[in-house]
Amino acid sequence: MRYALYFSPPKDDPLTGAASLWLGRDAFTGETYPAPKHEMLGAAEQFELTAEPRRYGFHATIKAPFSLAASVTEKDLMAVAEELAARTPAFEIPELVLGRLGRFFALVPGSVHQPLQDFAAKVVMSFEPFRAALSEADIIRRNPEKLSESQRANLQRWGYPYVMEDFGFHMTLSGQVPAERAEVMKAILTERFADFTGRPLSISGLAVFTEETRGAPFKVHSWLPLNGAKR
Repeated sequence: MRYALYFSPPKDDPLTGAASLWLGRDAFTGETYPAPKHEMLGAAEQFELTAEPRRYGFHATIKAPFSLAASVTEKDLMAVAEELAARTPAFEIPELVLGRLGRFFALVPGSVHQPLQDFAAKVVMSFEPFRAALSEADIIRRNPEKLSESQRANLQRWGYPYVMEDFGFHMTLSGQVPAERAEVMKAILTERFADFTGRPLSISGLAVFTEETRGAPFKVHSWLPLNGAKR
């Protein structure tokens, strides 16, 4: 079993629904959906291009997946998660936009928002005592030779390269899109997520996701509202 601390909108949020339909699976319920039909993108191609984010469920990584240290239990982890959520005020990202990160697409903030960076750093630090050390295979899987110096240091210190100054909030909507299909994918996603871009995103909760065995679909274990969040 692995655990992860992710941001996700609430279960019944329209963005959760739209993203789950697009990816083909709802991480809250486990329900799966056929690939959406689109004249510019065949169902089989769309299903293939969303395979990786479909397994993880719609989310933004805050504390990347980890196995529990031998000295702690799930009950211990949940107690800290509930306490942290209860004392962390909800806040907003001023603007959500569609971003292209390398060869994949995601919903990202329009600009760096320091309260979001601070929130992510607090979650990473708060749950570090629960993380089992990475295996050598885990480290190799991250291709450390391709990481920057600070990312390699993060991998060793926090178990994940993209934290602290290297953190970039993103809610993934595709896998690696071939260059010749990038403009098509951009056009489709721009249309499908138009109701959610160019406006604020409420950071209203912290989600605990679980992965039963390596490679299994991630599921929402608990969604914990932040202090003051509308329920």
